[in-house]
Amino acid sequence: MNIAMLLELPAAVAGDQTILLDDERELTYAQLREEVARLASLLLAHGVGPGDRVGIFATSSARVAEVLFAAAAIEAVAVPMNYRARHDEVAHLLADSQAKLVFTEQRYLEDLRHARQGDTPLLLLDGELAAQLAEAEPLGELASTGEDAVLMYTSGTTALPKGVRLTHEALSSFALAAGEMADGEERASNLIAVPLYHVAGLTTLLVSIFTGRRTYLQREFTPEGWLQAVARHRVSEAFLVPTMLKRVLDADVEAHDLSSLRMLRYGAAPMPETVIARALERFPSSTGFIGAYGLTETTSTVTVLGPEDHELSGSDGDVAEKRKRLRSVGRVLDDVELEIRGEDGEPLQAGEVGRVCLRSARAMRGYLGEDATLGEGPAGGEQRGGEQRGEAGAAPEEPGERWMQTGDLGYLDEGGYLFLVGRAGDMIIRGGENIAPQEVERILLGHPGVADAAVVGVPDEEWGQRVVAAVVAAPAHEVSAEALIERCRTRLAGFKRPERIHFVEELPHTSTGKLMRRKVLETLDAPSLTSS
Repeated sequence: MNIAMLLELPAAVAGDQTILLDDERELTYAQLREEVARLASLLLAHGVGPGDRVGIFATSSARVAEVLFAAAAIEAVAVPMNYRARHDEVAHLLADSQAKLVFTEQRYLEDLRHARQGDTPLLLLDGELAAQLAEAEPLGELASTGEDAVLMYTSGTTALPKGVRLTHEALSSFALAAGEMADGEERASNLIAVPLYHVAGLTTLLVSIFTGRRTYLQREFTPEGWLQAVARHRVSEAFLVPTMLKRVLDADVEAHDLSSLRMLRYGAAPMPETVIARALERFPSSTGFIGAYGLTETTSTVTVLGPEDHELSGSDGDVAEKRKRLRSVGRVLDDVELEIRGEDGEPLQAGEVGRVCLRSARAMRGYLGEDATLGEGPAGGEQRGGEQRGEAGAAPEEPGERWMQTGDLGYLDEGGYLFLVGRAGDMIIRGGENIAPQEVERILLGHPGVADAAVVGVPDEEWGQRVVAAVVAAPAHEVSAEALIERCRTRLAGFKRPERIHFVEELPHTSTGKLMRRKVLETLDAPSLTSS
């Protein structure tokens, strides 16, 4: 099923229902479908056809949503790009995707002109496009089938971003499982503040359009703008990454009417305990919370920490258990299989830390140019060319049949809750002992004087690596390196304790809140650091 049908089907029965808004436009299903059909014709006029890639280098807007659906309508492949990328990163996105044309905004025009190769057309969403669309003849029928729907790029925390090939089938199945199709009745109202180049933003949009959730697209996130949007549009559902939620909590939450907000979802990066604890205290009691863990490569969410897990009520023992599980990312969804496996590929018992491995029909087709799943297949043979090969002569497995390594380390508790302890490549090895940076960071972040923290291993001739932390002090708090090291001493094994604390003004994160550890080491070389 082509994702264009996620618009086509509800538009046929609920055409007059308002479904999509931004700061400039408000569209009903019928109007959105009309604009998508005109845009699809325009793409055909520019020579775009099935399998061609259509770049999007722009902030969130209704026009961007229209491009996503219009590309699908002619079986082209949409390529939402990180508009915060600069210079070499922009050149990489354009060259790697081989986009036939790129939709952008005036503010990014010069960057794209310098970065592109050849004369790839650049169409301005905030320029001549409106006039061109007014003259375009709407496409009669939107495509109902197709293979690759979207090429989404990873956040590039450790290397250049990779293109992840997501299919119409995977994206459609995710949306279909989220709820019943719109029928014209007023349902929830949604606020999307996460960029549409992030899989959480994309899938939230598709789910909202299909199920009739009136959706407001915030062009660029600001805490005050988000709070105002919730109040003004009477938003009932929203999604934030942890850094966004922290910034909202640092603003004047109580000064805004958030009584309409029934569900706040969060994910895309580890959630510090202190942040979710503050959110539970400061948001209205009528607001429920859902934590989600997923990957671009698995078409978004694979585990969920539900609203009931955030209700800190019951006996003292129940509350203590729930507080502990707030550090988890919840339990696996019905359409996903999850196992924790050791270095030998064998499943581990509850409580044992190993590699998080997944299997789902929503798995990506592969990385662009590689067709490879996530790392080596943890079981069943050698991984090559996107196929996991077992015994000689065995038929290649379909994407949904493969076990994939996520690159994350974690463990399952007795209740099936998944706890992540770090990335396999981030593991610090000091004197032969393995240290998960997130475990140390959790202790540091528990101090009221710490706003952000990153723990890395620096090379050392004697120990192999030494544990060093970079810390951002919280405003209006005083904290010393000695106090933080003492805090770790009383809560961690001696070999896990940071040997040095460096105070920095900020830590490098991606636009969706993921820590860029490779840049933290560069930060530690800066001459202006305050050290223990």
